[in-house]
Amino acid sequence: MTPEQWGTVADVLSVVCLLGGAFFAFAAGVGVLRFPDLLARMHAGTKPQVLGLILVLIGLALRLREGGAVWALLLVAAFQMLTAPVAAHMVGRAGFRTGKVRQDLLVVDELTRDLDEGRTRGPHPDDD
Repeated sequence: MTPEQWGTVADVLSVVCLLGGAFFAFAAGVGVLRFPDLLARMHAGTKPQVLGLILVLIGLALRLREGGAVWALLLVAAFQMLTAPVAAHMVGRAGFRTGKVRQDLLVVDELTRDLDEGRTRGPHPDDD
């Protein structure tokens, strides 16, 4: 394959990845607006959004084809994959503790059981 042909193939793959990423980001936005409760909205705001961002970054890397730019895009993807699950976990746990989670929609509720048994991580403020 000649460099000119590779450039054309990379441009087409770039467009496909950019459009796929835009679709997933749009789906995440629709899910955040349409889903009924905190946990479903949190799920919609993290999983398709991260996949959409990674597809957009792949599309950009295929289009830019410069080493420095590709490394920067890889760092963005890595930090997004590290921080999105942690942020979603913390939002879900805070929502659960403040009563924003609909209990009737939960199939398994291990956190309430653990809280009732006193099995939470970290020191309790009342412990001396």
